[in-house]
Amino acid sequence: MSSLTKDAQKAAERVGLVSDKIVINGGKPLRGRIEIRGAKNLATKAMVAALLADTPSTLRDVPDISDVGVVTGMLEAYGVSVHNDGDGTLVLDPSNVLKAHFAQIDALAGSSRIPILFCGPLLHRLGEALIPDLGGCRIGDRPINFHLDALRAFGAIVHKSYEGIRLTAPNGLQGADIELPYPSVGATEQVLLTATLARGTTELRNAAIEPEIMDLIAILQKMGAIINVEPNRVIFIEGVEKLEGYDHRALFDRNEAASWASAALATEGDIFVGGAKQQELMTFLNIFRKVGGAFDIHEDGIRFYHPGGPLKPVVVETDVHPGFMTDWQQPLIVALTKASGRSVVHETVYENRFGFTDALIEMGADIVVHKDGLESISRRVPRRPLEQAAVINGPTPLHGADIEIPDLRGGFSHLIAALTAEGTSTVTNIGIISRGYEHFIDKLDLLGADFVYAG
Repeated sequence: MSSLTKDAQKAAERVGLVSDKIVINGGKPLRGRIEIRGAKNLATKAMVAALLADTPSTLRDVPDISDVGVVTGMLEAYGVSVHNDGDGTLVLDPSNVLKAHFAQIDALAGSSRIPILFCGPLLHRLGEALIPDLGGCRIGDRPINFHLDALRAFGAIVHKSYEGIRLTAPNGLQGADIELPYPSVGATEQVLLTATLARGTTELRNAAIEPEIMDLIAILQKMGAIINVEPNRVIFIEGVEKLEGYDHRALFDRNEAASWASAALATEGDIFVGGAKQQELMTFLNIFRKVGGAFDIHEDGIRFYHPGGPLKPVVVETDVHPGFMTDWQQPLIVALTKASGRSVVHETVYENRFGFTDALIEMGADIVVHKDGLESISRRVPRRPLEQAAVINGPTPLHGADIEIPDLRGGFSHLIAALTAEGTSTVTNIGIISRGYEHFIDKLDLLGADFVYAG
């Protein structure tokens, strides 16, 4: 038992987040070129998909982020060999999948919500799955009942205990007729990963259709799955008997691209984001242009820059794809503190995603959060019971402050605020940012930021 505990602790340290800090002297425009790789929201799910195969898979352009480390540790705990060539290519061999100890899984999973997606593949491979209490960013209620209800529909039996959740499938898994209450990305991924090897056909209605979902479907098709995407968010999956490994280059990280774009706007800078593509960013680019930002589309990336002159206020409503992503609004809000007038951001996806604005207010921003949302006759996205709204009045100069990062996207927004502000800011707990932003300290250096990193 003591040996297992040590192993679990080592694994947790290997993928865990460190509490470190960065001291930033703000007020300097960010200028230069950075490169981004595969999307966090695709790469980690593609790694889980490798569990379904009989042969090894190769995933390219994998970002060096801590969430990838978490999934690597979990796969290795289940006997999957994960070879990293050090340059963004992973080879995942599931030949020797075995049952893992709960303590080991619990230690590895604490900083991520990815473990719930292991359920379907593990039920197919081992007949059972163990899921501990889930971590991830604290941005509101992210219930897993969508996942569990879907798994029950496939024939899984769910056992809840003080440790977490144990799932079994004594009769195997079979195709199901599933309609999601909300087009949840995670629940859609769960259905896709489970239905491909289930007996019979699965019909999924009200599915998420984000680009990362489409890329995951492309991966599963390469593996031998039969998946048809129909109009009106309907996906049909015909179960097959076996899947082979894939060779795939991950879709670029559109969240990281949008974050650096907002940093360019907020700091009155000029950033070329290598690897970014127009198609997956069209909704963001429209808002970026309406605010007053400029961009140039190139074959190898997108240049984002502040063209001079005052920024303009906007009204934004977050929504599922093809709407404006919830992950995009947080860094954008920092730029909106510089816009001349009243901007409104309606958050319809998560009910607690404006917590990061507290730090901005301390730095001088004029932001009011309406916890019950705001009515508007011009709304295009239907109101949700738990939505909120933020009203940003600008321009307001920001000043340096001591900031503790609360979550991934809000954390990067705090970095942008510190880079924008006059004076010195000390930002702590920045290890959280490494969950989704590859080598962001090195990128800040490349862009000419004035900072001292105390890792």
